[in-house]
Amino acid sequence: MATITAKDVAALRERTGAGMMDCKKALMACEGDVEKAIDFLREKGLAAAAKKAGRIAAEGVVADYRDGDVAVLVEVNCETDFVAKTDKFLTFVKRIAKQIAETNPADVDALMATTMDGDTVEHAVSTAVAGIGEKISIRRFVRIEGAVDTYIHMGGRIGVVVQFSAPCDKEAMHDVALQIAAANPVCVGVKDLPQDYIDHERKIQLAKALEENAQAAKPKPQAIVEKMVDGRMSKYYKEVCLLEQVYVKDQGIAVKDMLKAKNASEVVTFVRYEMGEGLQKREDNFAEEVMSQMKA
Repeated sequence: MATITAKDVAALRERTGAGMMDCKKALMACEGDVEKAIDFLREKGLAAAAKKAGRIAAEGVVADYRDGDVAVLVEVNCETDFVAKTDKFLTFVKRIAKQIAETNPADVDALMATTMDGDTVEHAVSTAVAGIGEKISIRRFVRIEGAVDTYIHMGGRIGVVVQFSAPCDKEAMHDVALQIAAANPVCVGVKDLPQDYIDHERKIQLAKALEENAQAAKPKPQAIVEKMVDGRMSKYYKEVCLLEQVYVKDQGIAVKDMLKAKNASEVVTFVRYEMGEGLQKREDNFAEEVMSQMKA
């Protein structure tokens, strides 16, 4: 029998939003396996969906740079929100974004070795650290060529770059970027979801529907339960697939309907960065509450 700690319970609660006792029971039932515990909670209807494991903990900014058919999105981190808002830091980040556009490095290590203003980017970062007084790190970037648009939200907390198959209505392109920032889709369309991803979600929804049916006063036939699952999968697609999502500027239509109405090109791909996501889990003050529940 796996040992379940208060920290384990708090971490599962953070990821799912479920109650602490439910999290404790799920972990015990799944012998401490967190991923299985998340599925367990979802099957019981105790967690709407698994929340992202990473929470924003680091400071910094997500910035964009566009030059013709080249677009860049980059995240650069620092230690405090105060520094992240200074002109000196923001100017440095913009210069890094431009450097990526111009040199097309393969990754962060390759970027650090490129020459910028007569020296390496690595040296430029060290100089910036000395001048700003905080640790600075270039965390990640993406560079895309073609019919592209970018969007920065909340002063650099969220950044998006989206690529279309061909140039089209600029307002439509920008609205898609805004949609991605606001609604955080997983992929472009249903066809882009891996089959094992779909199968896993269907398994969750089927288990949840069977659980509800078993507890109903008048259980429904299996065929009806299957149709319920089909309906829930359709709803799921509308949450995670960009084209199926409700258009944020007109709740009466889907994104795909907006694009069709404006005779826009197909969305090829997109990247969405949220500053600090996944870097470090937020430290919540659940200790006393969790410990008291663990003793129950």
